Amino acid sequence: MMDQMIEQTKTFVRSQLGDDATGHDWFHVDRVRRTALHICKQEQAGDAFVIEMAALLHDVPDEKLNDSVQAGKNKLNSFLQSIALPDEVQAAIVQIIDTISYKGGSKTELKTIEAKIVQDADRLDAIGAIGIARTFAYGGKKGQPIYDPSINVREEMSLEEYRKGKSTSIHHFYEKLLKLKDLLNTDTAKGMAESRHQTMVDFLEQFYLEWDGQDR
Repeated sequence: MMDQMIEQTKTFVRSQLGDDATGHDWFHVDRVRRTALHICKQEQAGDAFVIEMAALLHDVPDEKLNDSVQAGKNKLNSFLQSIALPDEVQAAIVQIIDTISYKGGSKTELKTIEAKIVQDADRLDAIGAIGIARTFAYGGKKGQPIYDPSINVREEMSLEEYRKGKSTSIHHFYEKLLKLKDLLNTDTAKGMAESRHQTMVDFLEQFYLEWDGQDR
């Protein structure tokens, strides 16, 4: 029964996010799912079914990918009701999805190990080589410049400023990505983050050399 629900959920998510060009496509979701299950296994903690379901569905209600916050919530709730999950399992999945987003760095306390694991998996996919690629895919889709040295890095932001304020793809590294290594919850994720973080540091160093018309 659980396997069947997982397959139904995969099919639904593919239909919703399969063609996304902002870095929130099916392949992102599947990486987060597999990473979350890996962390669950390594940490020997959490309900694997709840973790897998929340990882699969975590971007479905995302306000960036829907017409409104409410439209995203409605889409998620209507799908969960269609697969006849027990109320407490539905509530656990929704609670995870509601609390794991970065949202400009505002700290939301995570109540369960399942939420911590899914958040870690999602954040790991935002850093490293794939994180770099996703940053420029998202920035390009949203019409942001690659870099503009006249724009200042935003230190403190409201959610509105984070979503709609003036920034660039390179600035996004300082406003979010380089902070993620220190915001992870599990030892497994922290270990995985080390080389990914260093990949971004090395990339930025090379980027500025080339920006200035130099090379190593």
